[in-house]
Amino acid sequence: MAISAKEVQALREKTGVGMMECKKALVETNGDMDKAVEYLREKGLAASIKKGDRIAAEGAAYAAVIDGVGVVVEVNAETDFVGKNEKFVEFVHGVAASVVANKPADLDALMAAPYGNGRSVQEEQQEMVLVIGENIKVRRFFLFTEGVSVPYVHAGGKIGVLVNFETDLSADKVEPIGKDVAMQIAAMNPRFWDKSQVDDVTLEEEKKIMLVQMANDPKMAAKPDKVKEGIVTGKLRKFYEENCLLQQAFVKDGSMSVEAYIASAAKAAGGSVTFKNAVRFEKGEGIEKRQENFAEEIAKQLQK
Repeated sequence: MAISAKEVQALREKTGVGMMECKKALVETNGDMDKAVEYLREKGLAASIKKGDRIAAEGAAYAAVIDGVGVVVEVNAETDFVGKNEKFVEFVHGVAASVVANKPADLDALMAAPYGNGRSVQEEQQEMVLVIGENIKVRRFFLFTEGVSVPYVHAGGKIGVLVNFETDLSADKVEPIGKDVAMQIAAMNPRFWDKSQVDDVTLEEEKKIMLVQMANDPKMAAKPDKVKEGIVTGKLRKFYEENCLLQQAFVKDGSMSVEAYIASAAKAAGGSVTFKNAVRFEKGEGIEKRQENFAEEIAKQLQK
């Protein structure tokens, strides 16, 4: 009987198994979804059905430049231990290579793309779940195809940063500048790259907070509005210095801003370097981690 793509997708979402295996299971079971799930379990392919419900907030963020293309990815696992597993690390690197090779438009396109060994990224992910025994998920990716990109991976994959520049210098001369800027981004996690990106809503909110603070301060409340405006302007400058990368004090030399450092380092290298964009992935950010007592977890396992 003919099996529709919708049925295959439904089975894939239910089991996490690759498209081809799902189609084969549905063909073998004449389209019966429950029997197809059972078929996959018998084959050992659907071992991750229950694992798929478990929270994966560890793993690794990884950044690299491959064939001149900058790429950063995040792949999650359930435990920090697996994040250091050799097979897991190899898979993360393979995902990054697949992003560069296929330049997918979104995560779905990446999962359907070739991994490079005859399987898709989705199928290779499923293989990792079976081999490693944890819920593993490719979460997100980004790539820069133009300019010169410089990667930085902090603390073995806790944070991955990719910085992109426009420059007339060779990549090897830009690399030390890029590393310094990427380390700044990893450490400071700025809200904006440049003060020009701060939207009016954010500015108005900051001004409102400043004015309320002054109104509640007896020494400030009686001051003329013009003086208050000057104070607000000064505080906004401080806001930019704390929240905008290029206006931040350079961590390695607090006497200059990051913007001034880039200009100075570029001049010393004999060219020009302009910061264009950056991406910072921190593993597990935004994922609600399940808080469980370890002793209770062991007790639950023993009761099964």
